[in-house]
Amino acid sequence: MTDLNAIGKFILIAGLVLAGVGLLLLVAGRVPFLGRLPGDIYVERGNFRFYFPLMTMILLSLLLTLILNMLTRR
Repeated sequence: MTDLNAIGKFILIAGLVLAGVGLLLLVAGRVPFLGRLPGDIYVERGNFRFYFPLMTMILLSLLLTLILNMLTRR
């Protein structure tokens, strides 16, 4: 019976994480400056386009690090 409890908890947590990621993706499109920060790399030549959101990824990484550190410290 304990194996079923562990599997059930894992599936529940995985579902919550997946729902959280989905919510973030829905909200991310509504933030006007996200993806257009200075430092994001965008190259367009003819029919070739390359976009690399470097500064956006750094900013999100710092924000998530701060949030996770606050949640894990007791």
